[in-house]
Amino acid sequence: MGAELLGPQEAEPDDVVLAWEGVDVIAVRLPQLSESLDHILAAMERRHGMPLRDLDRRTKQSVVRTLEARGAFSVRHGVETVASALGVSRFTVYNYLNREHGSKPE
Repeated sequence: MGAELLGPQEAEPDDVVLAWEGVDVIAVRLPQLSESLDHILAAMERRHGMPLRDLDRRTKQSVVRTLEARGAFSVRHGVETVASALGVSRFTVYNYLNREHGSKPE
């Protein structure tokens, strides 16, 4: 996800400091959420072995479901970023999301 490991003395207020038996041992600096989305998209391209825009419609729908489960659409401009990566419109991404929600049993 693009986190950075630092010495505990380098930790800033937003970093997560991990301790072992009461002693600070490492700090983790988490990336901005938008950077995380870029990492997730790159990982999905590696997994599929091709640019996401070259995938077929069904696979793109699966990618959107996976991204939704990972919180990609809670990131500001997440839909736009995903739409661009998939080579589709925002409207299409929303259709994929609505289709998934509409097909779930209540």
